[in-house]
Amino acid sequence: MPRTVRGLAAFAVVCLAAAGSATLASAQSNDPLGVGRQMLVEDSPGELWVDKGKALFYEKRGPKKVSLEQCDFGMGPGTLDGAAARMPRYFADTDKVQDLESRLVTCMVRLQGFKEADVVKRAISAPRSAGSDIEALALYITTRSNGMKVDVQLSHQKEYDTYKAGEYLFFRRQGPTDFGCVQCHGEANKRIRLQDLIHMTSKAGAQEVATTWPAYRGAHYVVRTMQWRLNDCVWQMRLPDLNYGSDYAIALTLYLNHNGNGAAMRVPGFKR
Repeated sequence: MPRTVRGLAAFAVVCLAAAGSATLASAQSNDPLGVGRQMLVEDSPGELWVDKGKALFYEKRGPKKVSLEQCDFGMGPGTLDGAAARMPRYFADTDKVQDLESRLVTCMVRLQGFKEADVVKRAISAPRSAGSDIEALALYITTRSNGMKVDVQLSHQKEYDTYKAGEYLFFRRQGPTDFGCVQCHGEANKRIRLQDLIHMTSKAGAQEVATTWPAYRGAHYVVRTMQWRLNDCVWQMRLPDLNYGSDYAIALTLYLNHNGNGAAMRVPGFKR
């Protein structure tokens, strides 16, 4: 990422450090920082990763020297419009419920010939870096659902089972601190230090989560995905790191995204 762009992004983060997650809803409230939040949503530095993701999607890469155009994200090979808004979902070819990131790994391995261990190892980038291929690809593909409503279904038994597992994990208290997602995200008007915490058991809160990831994280100067967000959460709960694309993360994502049905996608989001 160019140094000048990093500098502008850093300045914006400093100015809005108390803002928490940027949302259009907050911009319309009495929050004096709302206008600044809305500006960052509408002109997010994360847009810089969209073109990179598009180029990666159509580039012939990997040992097999093919693009991702034959990858099926649930709408048919190569069809991206609306696909991310319906994920996680069940895929018959893997007999699994997959989110967008785990589906990308499947296609990069099966179609392009990459080694799964190598793809997973590089999936989450370091702060202040140029970002990973998966992060850019996930963002580009999700932008193709912008303006479309989240519509995550439970029509397959494994989708329903995954949803119920995500619900259980959200409310389950665990680990050395006897902590669960619900402790931070089960009530309105809670925060940690200067960061507002989304009330995820409300419809509006679930919709905020479902529609704004992947997002640009100002503190890291890079685009982040839901797999990263959930792993960071369990780290703060003092639990073991999640394996990338784990059933744990996919279950929580399905639970939240299904609860967020009906809201329009608007990525990249902007997170403090």
